[in-house]
Amino acid sequence: MNKLSIKSTALTFFVAVVGYVVLMGQAMAQTDPATTPQEKRVDNRQARQAERVASGVASGELTPREQRRLQHQQAKTARMEQRVEADGQVTRKEAVRLEHQQDHNSRAIRRQKHDPQSRP
Repeated sequence: MNKLSIKSTALTFFVAVVGYVVLMGQAMAQTDPATTPQEKRVDNRQARQAERVASGVASGELTPREQRRLQHQQAKTARMEQRVEADGQVTRKEAVRLEHQQDHNSRAIRRQKHDPQSRP
């Protein structure tokens, strides 16, 4: 595969993940009017972090490998959120664990965007 093909494939995948996260957040908000502030905060934070990764890709601050790693972390957090919310009740312990994972993702995004590497 040439570099252009890899870039376009990675970008397509990223756009799909961001779209999925945003749509899931909207779908959850529409289907469950009793969405808690914690759930809304988690969804909004996921969307903001996905936007930060997208801006890093657009500006060239993230390499394709960094992009894939960050997207994988975001997807892992989204799966964790789905498991936590599956029973309809988010315990304090689950909320803390989810927020810790989001803190980890946020630090990783910042580190990768501000490291000396950039896209060629």
